[in-house]
Amino acid sequence: MGPKEAHSTVLSIEEEAVIVAFRRHTLLPLDDCLYALQPTIPHLTRSSLHRCLQRHGISRLPDVEGDKPKKKFKRYPTGYFHIDIAEVRTGEGKIRLFVAIDRTSKFAYVALHEKAGKMIAAQFLRNLIAAVPYNIHTILTELPMVAPLVRATIGDGIQFSNRTQDTSAFEHIFDRVCREHDIEHRLTKVNHPWSSEDLEKVRGTFSLRDGQVERMNRTIKEATVKRYHYDTHSQLETHITDFIAAYNYARRLKTLQGLTPFEYICKIWTSKPERFNVDPTHHTPGLNT
Repeated sequence: MGPKEAHSTVLSIEEEAVIVAFRRHTLLPLDDCLYALQPTIPHLTRSSLHRCLQRHGISRLPDVEGDKPKKKFKRYPTGYFHIDIAEVRTGEGKIRLFVAIDRTSKFAYVALHEKAGKMIAAQFLRNLIAAVPYNIHTILTELPMVAPLVRATIGDGIQFSNRTQDTSAFEHIFDRVCREHDIEHRLTKVNHPWSSEDLEKVRGTFSLRDGQVERMNRTIKEATVKRYHYDTHSQLETHITDFIAAYNYARRLKTLQGLTPFEYICKIWTSKPERFNVDPTHHTPGLNT
């Protein structure tokens, strides 16, 4: 006869309670839970974690509306950034969240601005270039909206490139910054399987969003404005800055074989230093930064 109630021979009741509470609160995938919990529970293994989640009926995450089957991106060297703009709110009103994420290293860079014009977008790119320790070779942004019946929105793409009908317009300032730094500027394609998200609920029949940076937008919002109320823009900026620092330097990712984005960057530095303009270890947060 076995035990009347299934229990772990590896985990204590208190440790199982921590695991269950963490999973239910964060809704992180199995491997991300493992990497986050191992510093607290050093003897935790992937199999013991999986069995624990099964015992408590939370081994499968709930489906999220809008999620689509995952497809692999083409492999690129570090330096391929996706950039997008989202709108968030505090007690002071609306504010624009600029987000950039490297397709390969998953390194993220964000900034809050009260407006989202092309000059601010160009300065965001300059700041991104200065913040990243390696060379950026490609930038992917949204294709500018071209339909006259579609209302202009925060992320309509005109902050990053001229519309196709603007044949007499001067070179876009964002394109000029790309050219000055030898960066190829690419635009998302309509209904492209690697980059599109369903925008029909927002903008009629168009589907132009970049999927990878959209997921990062959603992650940031779920960790901040969807969970907490902020009286001021400054409070939100402080929390987002702390969140991105924790993400870049402490969050272990399955796609990076359990490394954090910063650890992955340092690993690339040791094998291909020619891609870097500064030693990434100089960017380590701490007393000297």
